[in-house]
Amino acid sequence: MSEKAIVGIVGTGIYIPEERMTASDIAEKTEGNWTEEAIRTKLGISEKPVPGRGDGTQEMGVKAGLDALKRTKVDPKTIDLVIGIGEEWKEYPLTTSSIYIQEKIGATNAWAIDVQQRCGTCVSAMKIAKDMMIADDEIQTVMIVGGYRNGDLVDYRDPNMSMMYNLSAGGGAIILQKDYQRNVLLESSFMTDGSMARDAGVEFGGTEKPINRENLDEAYHSLRLFDAEHMKNRLNDVSMDNWMTCIDRAFEKSGVTKEELGYLAVLHFKASMHRYMLSLLGMTEEQTTYLSQYGHMGQIDQILSLHLGVQDGKVKDGTVVSMIAAGIGYAWAANVIRWGDDRS
Repeated sequence: MSEKAIVGIVGTGIYIPEERMTASDIAEKTEGNWTEEAIRTKLGISEKPVPGRGDGTQEMGVKAGLDALKRTKVDPKTIDLVIGIGEEWKEYPLTTSSIYIQEKIGATNAWAIDVQQRCGTCVSAMKIAKDMMIADDEIQTVMIVGGYRNGDLVDYRDPNMSMMYNLSAGGGAIILQKDYQRNVLLESSFMTDGSMARDAGVEFGGTEKPINRENLDEAYHSLRLFDAEHMKNRLNDVSMDNWMTCIDRAFEKSGVTKEELGYLAVLHFKASMHRYMLSLLGMTEEQTTYLSQYGHMGQIDQILSLHLGVQDGKVKDGTVVSMIAAGIGYAWAANVIRWGDDRS
């Protein structure tokens, strides 16, 4: 890679549905398995946005994309590539979300492609975008954009699914530009573990178990753990170590010491794990945003956290940011961003 190759973040956009599901609402849906207090203190959810009328996965991506254009004042006709990170659970199967969003935001000179790695998709897409911009002189500006509403698929009566009670809804967008001398995206690191490739997923609706009259009532709430014991044991054994490995590698590749880390743009997970991760990194709650009022918006979490961090003044010129992601599959990811003017 050329030492002169720089890709910076121009800005972000967010769309959050107005409707909310509270901790009390979640507790009620578990039919006695979880109390409101446990939802708040153990799972770390006070409330989360849920989709209202018109909040389709692709439509929320469109709204976030338009918000990013408005905030950054980027002309959509200057966008060369739209990378869709929205979920497979969307308005119409087999439609390509990025192409739909491209049309709706007026990115008429772009081409578009969807990428999928569940909740790890955003960080992966940012690396893909950077590498493509460096490799292809025709790509100067990229929008990464998508929506998420996998909470629709959760059966709250299933105690094995408590790790996904936080799934919420929303859209996010982030615009990257080559030779943009601010908010420079440095290096990234990833790990995947195929031993968990089919430990979790939506059971009905694919080719193996199509939706039929017999399973219709449960099919649309069949996001579940296929092998709960294996997945939970494996995550307990490797997950935090893999996160730390990704963080260490990303900082090493970036030529930045981990002690410089000033803001952690991390996904929402249970409160105790969040505090443990901060302790391992020597960070405080003021150096991150715990998304207890948003839940887990899948691959949108990193964009949302960065967006809120800038908005709340936690991310300033000179702050070193790391986006942290993990997704069923299983995948872990981290990147490094130096916020502010790279020339200072």
